[in-house]
Amino acid sequence: MQIQRDISGLLERELAERVPGLVTFTHVKLSDDLRNARVYYSYLGDPEDRARVDKYLTSERRRIRSQVGQNLHVRHVPEINFKFDPSVEEGMRIEQLLDEIKREQSGD
Repeated sequence: MQIQRDISGLLERELAERVPGLVTFTHVKLSDDLRNARVYYSYLGDPEDRARVDKYLTSERRRIRSQVGQNLHVRHVPEINFKFDPSVEEGMRIEQLLDEIKREQSGD
């Protein structure tokens, strides 16, 4: 999706300079009327830094919308809202648990 690519290209560099850790934009969900976009992101790093990422995305969403709108050829640029996506963290935790189970079984 074009919105996801544009936001990723724009923000991953900016966030890397401001906050340690890894920010990835996982997907975008558009409303039926295309006027609202919920942009999901994952973050691997300290919880305090994740709060900084969330604050940065919230404070910069108008600028982000403006820059994304320059690349879209639509009548109305959607309002952008960011939402944390815990699926990457959950997937890593499940993988860690499976590795622990495997180690315990091989040690028996």
